[in-house]
Amino acid sequence: MLHRAYAAQCAADEARHTGAPARHRRELTLFALAFGTFAIGTGEFGSNGIIQLFASSLHISLPAATYAISAYACGVMVGSPLITLAAAHLNRRTLLLLLMGDFLVGNLLSAAAVSMGMLIAARFITGMMQGAYFGCGAVVAAYVFGPGRGGKAFAVVMSGLTVATIVGSPVATFLGQHLGWRATYVAVAGVGALAAATLLTWVPRTDALHGGPVKQELSALRKVPVWTMLLVAALGISSIFAVYTFIGTFVTDAAALSASVIPIALAVFGLGMAAGNLFGGRLADAHESLGLGAGFGGCLCFLAAIGLGGRQVWILMPALFGVGMTMMMAIPTIQVRLTWFAPEAPTLMGALNLAALNVANIFGAEGGAATISAGWGTLSTVWAGFLLTSAGLVLYATAVPRTRRSPSPLVPAVVPAVERKSDD
Repeated sequence: MLHRAYAAQCAADEARHTGAPARHRRELTLFALAFGTFAIGTGEFGSNGIIQLFASSLHISLPAATYAISAYACGVMVGSPLITLAAAHLNRRTLLLLLMGDFLVGNLLSAAAVSMGMLIAARFITGMMQGAYFGCGAVVAAYVFGPGRGGKAFAVVMSGLTVATIVGSPVATFLGQHLGWRATYVAVAGVGALAAATLLTWVPRTDALHGGPVKQELSALRKVPVWTMLLVAALGISSIFAVYTFIGTFVTDAAALSASVIPIALAVFGLGMAAGNLFGGRLADAHESLGLGAGFGGCLCFLAAIGLGGRQVWILMPALFGVGMTMMMAIPTIQVRLTWFAPEAPTLMGALNLAALNVANIFGAEGGAATISAGWGTLSTVWAGFLLTSAGLVLYATAVPRTRRSPSPLVPAVVPAVERKSDD
C-alpha cells in the first residue's frame, strides 16, 4: 500500500522533474534519514568522547561530568513521548525538519555553556528531539521499504548512528582534543544543518506521511507487553553505555595507552555496532527472538573479557568491537517486537524505544560512575553493565509474550484511511 504509493510518487517526480529512477529517489530518502541519525549520533556519542575535556574545563570530577550525559538521556526520555504525541497530526516530513531545528539550537547552546548547569540544560534540550526523530524516521523508512521489512527499515535509520560511532564520534573527539570541547558542539551543529538540508531536499512531500489521531498513539500505552519490552531494552542495552562512556579511561588508565588512541578505540567500538546493526536488521525480520537472545548473551561474554583482561590492549580492542556488535544485534528486534505489540502506534513505539535506550544510557553511565566512585577501579564499570544486561535477558525470557503479530506493523498505521479502503 504505502510502498505502491511511494513508487507512484517517485514515478511522478521522475516524469515531472529530475528523470532520476524511482530506486535512486528511494536511496536518497534513506540516505537523508540515516544522515540525520549520523548527526544525532555524532553529538550524543561525541559527548562521551570529550567528557574528560569538559570535566577539566568546568572544574568538576569525572563522575560529576556524567550528569551532562545523563541530562541528554533525560531529554530523550521526556521529549520522546511528549513531542511524538503533541505532533501526532503533523506530516512526518515537517516533523523531521522541526526536530533537526531543535538539534541545531541545542548543540549551539552546548558550545556556549560556561557552567555545568548550563551544559546540563543544553544537553537536555538537545536530547528532547532524538526519540521522536527515530520513531518518525522508522515510519518513513518503512514507507520506502514496504511490507514485511520493519526490522530492516529501522536498521537503516539506526545505520547513521553506527556510522557516527565509527567516524563522527572519533572525529568529534579529535576536534575536542585539538580545538577545545566547544568546537565539537559547533561542528556537530554544522552537521545537523547539513542533515536538515538533505531531509528538506529528499524526503518526499506526500499525504501518505500525514500523522494520525493522538488517541491512536495513546492506545498503545495501555498494553503491558509494550512496557515490559521497554524495560527489557532499558536494562539490557545499558552495557553499551557502561562501556562507551568510559572508553577514554579504559584506554588511558587501564591499558596505559596515549590519549591519541581514544579515537581509535571509539572507531573500533563503532565498527562493531555497524556490523551488529546490519546483521540485526535481518534477524529481526526473520526470527522472533534470536537477535535479542544472541545479542544480550554474547555481550555478557565480551563484558567479562574486558573486566578480566581489559588492561591488555589485545583483549580490550576485540572486546570493545564485540560489545558494540552484540548490543546492536538486539536493537532492531526490540523495535520489531514493540511494533508487533502496538501496530497502531509505530511512531510512538520508535520514540519510546529510543527513550528506553536512553534510560539505558543513564543506567549504564551512572552505574559505571558508582563503581568508580566506590573505588573498584576503572574497568569495574563493565560489571555494572553485566548485571543490568543479565537482568534484561532474564526479564525477556520470562515475561515477554512470544506470539508473532503482523509481519508489517509499521506500514498500515501511516496509510490514510482512503488509501486503505481503495486497496482493500
